[in-house]
Amino acid sequence: MKSPAGMVSSLSLAGLVALAVASPAQAQEQVVKIGHSGPLSGPNAFAGKDNENGIRLAIEELNAKKLSVGGKTLKFELVSEDDQCDAKTGVSVAQKFVDDGVKFVMGPYCSGVAIPASRIYSDGGTLVSTVGTNPKVTQGGYKNLYRIIASDNQIGGAMAVYAAKELKVKKVGVIDDRTAFGQGLAEEFTKEAKKQGLTIVGQEFTTDKAVDFTAILTNMKGKAPEAIFFGGYAPQAAPMARQMKQLAVPGKLLGGDTVCSPATGKIGGDAVNDLVFCAQGGSMLEKAQSGPAFKEKFKKRFNIDPDAYAASYYDQVLFIGESMKKANAIDPDKVGAELYKATYKGVAATYAYDDKGNMKQAPITVFTFKNAAPVPIASY
Repeated sequence: MKSPAGMVSSLSLAGLVALAVASPAQAQEQVVKIGHSGPLSGPNAFAGKDNENGIRLAIEELNAKKLSVGGKTLKFELVSEDDQCDAKTGVSVAQKFVDDGVKFVMGPYCSGVAIPASRIYSDGGTLVSTVGTNPKVTQGGYKNLYRIIASDNQIGGAMAVYAAKELKVKKVGVIDDRTAFGQGLAEEFTKEAKKQGLTIVGQEFTTDKAVDFTAILTNMKGKAPEAIFFGGYAPQAAPMARQMKQLAVPGKLLGGDTVCSPATGKIGGDAVNDLVFCAQGGSMLEKAQSGPAFKEKFKKRFNIDPDAYAASYYDQVLFIGESMKKANAIDPDKVGAELYKATYKGVAATYAYDDKGNMKQAPITVFTFKNAAPVPIASY
């Protein structure tokens, strides 16, 4: 019979053997957390979930590739937080990510969150990739902040050019929801519309919580616009389109990227058909080289079609993974240096950034709605 001391020794030996077996595997793995800040509740939750799915799909592909950096296999993990498209909440989310050591964040979705949160991320040394389109997002002078789609001046400008050249309108009304995104987009549309020789016959304001636009549409109707541009989100654009038809307001309803969402058709139904026209950053996925394949695998994985920016989030996460491999590092500054100097051909675009973090060339697609679904009609 073994003495108690002998039992302890044998147990200790067994424990050491187990440790020796387990340690190499653990030592060879490096966890990289990818944060996501976006609206996961409220009226824009559909967009937050879509963006999150784009990130998740890219992370799963990166993990399958087993990228090696510094002799360790990278294991990417998604950490998602609901910023509610609210500035105060978004700043809290940013601080939480910084405190938790999350060095790579996808989002925010809303410009009104991206603008104040970017300072927190910069101070914390976090690399941020956003779809916030307000030009101010990249004017803060923060490094390692990237806008992964076109900005408002490009999107709003493209819609104004389309209205003048293709829709042949002369008089337009403008409505915005007073958010940083909506107001900025409307301002850029107005600027380019005037350059194109269009007359702004009226300007009205609403909020990003409103659903009844009867009063402002009745005002607008009296000014006889041939089109109305709306700077705001799908949950407002859809009922606005319905009410335009009910009130017999003449002309088309024009909008930016958020209006191009399938949610506009789901909420607005047939009222949006051939009435709503919108411009969105990115190529026509149907005509992009890898677009159909992306749509197919996204649908297979999540049982839903990708919305506006799933492909852009997916592309940027893969670009970040490739940059880590090239830099042989996961330090945000070293990865950022690769992002600034490299070019990456993705699904939605070819990504190359200027020193402010804007895309050097950002494709834009114009959509209308048929059978309550967005259909691409032109690309710039």
